[in-house]
Amino acid sequence: MRPLFYLLPVVVFGVLCIFFVRGLSLDSSTIPTALADKQVPSFDLPPLDNQTEGLASTDLDVEVSLVNVFASWCLPCRVEHSLLMELAESKEVKLHGINYKDKPADARAWLNELGDPFDRIGSDRDGRVGIELGVYGVPETFVIDQSGRIRYKHVGPITETDLKKYLLPLIEKLRR
Repeated sequence: MRPLFYLLPVVVFGVLCIFFVRGLSLDSSTIPTALADKQVPSFDLPPLDNQTEGLASTDLDVEVSLVNVFASWCLPCRVEHSLLMELAESKEVKLHGINYKDKPADARAWLNELGDPFDRIGSDRDGRVGIELGVYGVPETFVIDQSGRIRYKHVGPITETDLKKYLLPLIEKLRR
């Protein structure tokens, strides 16, 4: 009986290692959202400042669009920003922003430095809309169809591969 007692911690450790290794192999950008294929929660965010228009859920039921949740204090947001600028210049899809738990002056300085790719920017100072959208952290990007339904959620910075492999094909498919 005693040898089994000593073997128990080794077995438990082995099982935990298996779960850990499995977790490392998962793609964190494909975290599912409970809101997949559901209507965007109702919200009406004020504009970031007098240079932008605010963002409301009713703005998202007109055409297929991307909603990017970002903040000036977010380093991964800086990484994906040049790709968002290219996407905005291509005019392939409407791009809206939700500035998450950020000071408007800091966000404006950040956008002035890096460029402003967004058609509309809502200021989510208290993070309430982010919580309703199920935001884990920034950046996160949502594909919204023309009826205002969330069709895809990307967690983390968008890469060129993500854009070409997932986002743009889905956007094209939703437009048909």
